[in-house]
Amino acid sequence: MAAKKIIKDEKILTQACEDCTAEDAQLAQDLIDTVAATEDAACIAANQIGVTKRAFCYLDDDDQPHVMFNPVMKRALAPFKAVEECFSVDEPHKVTRFQRMMVEYDELVDGELVPRKREFRDWTAQIIQHGIDHTNGKLV
Repeated sequence: MAAKKIIKDEKILTQACEDCTAEDAQLAQDLIDTVAATEDAACIAANQIGVTKRAFCYLDDDDQPHVMFNPVMKRALAPFKAVEECFSVDEPHKVTRFQRMMVEYDELVDGELVPRKREFRDWTAQIIQHGIDHTNGKLV
């Protein structure tokens, strides 16, 4: 397991991240390993482990890890206020999230990035929005 240290350096965390390519395949494993090794983690973004690439790993409702490369929120419905915590920020923050959302992203399949489009709801939608914020250099 190659878990990485979670960083709190705002200079890195607030940078706009670069798009991922298939050459970033190792990043997916680093993210999965870091989520697995971090107690109470639901989502870890690449910039939280010092890599300014547009990728993050989240756990689904069955605690299975998934990595999204180059995610873009395409549709968002039913806004609500939430208080979120983040491993890279000391204090919880109030944010607006959406109960339902459509995301376009790339998934690593057999060494290639394959475009995907999927709708998410509720808790999973919320943590994906948090991950997308990280890929855009936005801290909660």
